[in-house]
Amino acid sequence: MSDFDNSAATLTTEDIRSRLDAYCRGESGHLQPFTGRKASVLIPLYWDGDEWHVLFTRRSEGVNDHKGQVSFPGGAVEAGDRNIYQAVLREANEEIGLEAGDVEILGRLKDYITISHFVVSPIIARIRWPFQIRINPGEVDRVFSIPLAYLGDRKNIEIRTYTFSDGQTTRLFYFAPYDGELVWGITARMTVRLLKVLGFLEKNY
Repeated sequence: MSDFDNSAATLTTEDIRSRLDAYCRGESGHLQPFTGRKASVLIPLYWDGDEWHVLFTRRSEGVNDHKGQVSFPGGAVEAGDRNIYQAVLREANEEIGLEAGDVEILGRLKDYITISHFVVSPIIARIRWPFQIRINPGEVDRVFSIPLAYLGDRKNIEIRTYTFSDGQTTRLFYFAPYDGELVWGITARMTVRLLKVLGFLEKNY
């Protein structure tokens, strides 16, 4: 069996923590602080119905950036936040009512730079399920989840090439719609990175 031939049902919390830890050691050069506007997002995982699920939000039309797009809970690091972890817990509570006591941080992924000029740190966590979801309608329209096995199935991932006006190209990931929701853009990139770390996709995918 190859290292990317995996099953979501066999992953334990410690497996996820260990693989994230190994990834961070191998990617230490990508985890150095950048200058610019810092933000962090929470990639929440929970176990239900004998499988792992990933929790997403759909942003409201009232936010400044990425209106109506599927995203993860999170936002800018503010002056009162001690670090990216406190910031993401505060944002998750403000956006969907997730309490810090219901969150077990497992690790993180490398930082991403968005088209809105944020440097975003993705934080991976296991959350208590169910929890009392309280949507902040000014920021979030909907909270939903997708099974990790669905996301990890290559048949559900499409890669498109986008060419910029200067001739440079980039790869864009799109997941097949699930429950009427389309995961793409930086949220899809983060999800694909997590799938690689957890062993669902080859590292060079």
